[in-house]
Amino acid sequence: MLVAVLCDGHVLIEDVPGIGKTTLAKALARSIDCSFARIQFTPDLLPSDVTGISVFNQQNQSFEFRAGPVFSQILLGDGSTAPRRARSPVCWRQCRNAR
Repeated sequence: MLVAVLCDGHVLIEDVPGIGKTTLAKALARSIDCSFARIQFTPDLLPSDVTGISVFNQQNQSFEFRAGPVFSQILLGDGSTAPRRARSPVCWRQCRNAR
């Protein structure tokens, strides 16, 4: 997985539940100081659940964008309830955004 991060690649890990795929992804994100997010693929998942949404702030009278998990540096897509084509348990993006 570390090679995939260094090469700006992706990793697909498929295995039975309870192996520690989420723990592994979180540990890698912490060790290289990257943001981590998880998406649970369910049949009722909406595009705004992934990309984010603009919410109206009544105090400022303006819209504020609340970023979704796709804006994280390491993204874990998890879903045993998703169709086989939509499953990609671990999708990595290189840690390159400056904070």
